[in-house]
Order: sequence, then structure tokens, then C-alpha cells
Amino acid sequence: MDTDPDRWFTDVINKDFRQQHRLEEELYSGRTQYQSVRVFRAARLGVCLALDGKIQSSERDEFIYHEGLVQPAMLTHPRPETVFIAGGGEGATLREALRHPTVKRVVLVEIDAEVTALSRQYLPGLNGGAFKDERAEVRHTDARNYLENSREKWDIMIIDLPDPIEKGPAYLLFTQEFYRLVLNRLTADGIVAVQAGSASLTELLNLSAVNNTLKSVFPVVAAGVTHMPCFGGPWGFCFASRRRDPARLTPGEVDKRIAARGLGGLRFYDGPTHRGMFTLPRYVREAVAGQCRIITDADPLYQYSD
Repeated sequence: MDTDPDRWFTDVINKDFRQQHRLEEELYSGRTQYQSVRVFRAARLGVCLALDGKIQSSERDEFIYHEGLVQPAMLTHPRPETVFIAGGGEGATLREALRHPTVKRVVLVEIDAEVTALSRQYLPGLNGGAFKDERAEVRHTDARNYLENSREKWDIMIIDLPDPIEKGPAYLLFTQEFYRLVLNRLTADGIVAVQAGSASLTELLNLSAVNNTLKSVFPVVAAGVTHMPCFGGPWGFCFASRRRDPARLTPGEVDKRIAARGLGGLRFYDGPTHRGMFTLPRYVREAVAGQCRIITDADPLYQYSD
């Protein structure tokens, strides 16, 4: 066990901002076919998963991110039965979708099998037994290829992947071409939820570009924001559909739907939290409403992030 009080993990939030976490124990360090992976115990966040040097989940605050990403879409849909998840290899996004008794099938497509295996070994609490649920299927392949080669329709689609601002292949699941594919794979009441990156004042390129790209494809798009301690500040999510708008739900209606579906165990999300997520600060409203580039296959967002 590594207990050196002078050891720190440095999370590079961007080229001008770094966040440090004191290491209590290094649990794993290695490289998969796709990325570097570290699992460590931090003094304040507990066990953390980091990919390519950036924290993806911490056991202390992951519930904020995963409930914030999944539950607004699931509660907005009148009866979600089928769910597609791109990424989310830790299993926590899967856990949140499976809370709903209406759900009959969830397919999680995570390209990196080693991330799933390491998460199950070192962060078993994140999946909460979701991988053993008979409604769940896990496929270790490219999510975009999976959708291109399938005609199945989904009530909920969740894009839980690294930001397109990062220099990696995940950006191809944030482009206009990909969102058109998503629209064609959604049912009439279907909703897509997308993790959309930082909502900090100096870091709005990702959120505004994802929001704008979704608007170029979907009739209804709503952005939500919450604070994520392990990510160093406020974090954005985008939700898109043909006609269902989570931002229109009142706190009372959200709490009524939570009760009707028997969603016990939620630690972050409820009616007042929902209202807070969709009550955006003025600077965020102006950023997502303003002119921003549309992400395309030929024009990755990371070209403009330096």
C-alpha cells in the first residue's frame, strides 16, 4: 500500500488549469489497446478511475454525474422500455437505467473491455449489480458501427463518452452525422442524453458545440448543468428528442414520476434538483444560444480547443 503523503495525482482539466488529488493508494496502472488506465484511492474522492490522465469517475461523487445524465431523460419519457448506452464501461450509467421497472432491455456498448473488467474489480459499487441483471447486455465493440449495422429502435439513448474536445476517436460519436443516425434509431418519443463537458465560464466550447450540433438535427434540445467536484467545476448535459423536453417538467411532476416508478435510492436527483439543473446561469444560456460551430466527421472540435 502506497501511503506517501507527498504523492499526488494531477488531473489536467485544460492547458491552463490543473487539479491535484492526494493519493492514498495506487491500485492499478497500465495501458489497454485504446488508452492508459489508472485506478487509485484519493484522500477526498475515494477510489477513482482515470483514463488518459483524466478522472472519469470517483466513488464519492459519481452518483451526481450518473443520475444527472440518465434520470432526466428516463423520467421525461412516458414509459422507457429499451435503452442504448454508448460508453459507460464502469456500469453506473447502466445501473441508473435499470432502476426503472418499465425497462425490458439495455444494451451497453463499450469499446474497451479492459476498462469494464477493471471497473468491476476495483469499483464494484459503481455498477451496483447491474452487470448481473438479466435485462442487461454488454457488447465490446465500436458504438457507432453497432448502430450503423442495426435497425433496432430505442426509447432512450445515452452517450457517456470522453469529450469531443479530446484528441481521440470518441469525437465521431458527437458529430452531426452521428446524431442523424441517433435520430433514426430513436422511437417516436425517444430521447438522447449526452454528456457534454465542462460548463465553467472559461470552458464552454464543448457544451455549446454539442448543443448546437444537436440543434442542427433535433427539433427539441435542452441543456442542463450540475456541479461535479471530481471534474473541477460545473458540468453540462444535453438532451434531445423529436418532441419530449425535460426542461418543461415541473419539480412536482418529476417527484410524482419518481414515486410512481418506485425509484428508491436516488441520492442526487429529484424535483427541485431537476429544476436547478435546467435553470442555467445567464452566461451558459448565452453560450448555448449563441453561434457556435457544428461538429462534423470532417471537422473535429479538438482542432479549435487549443
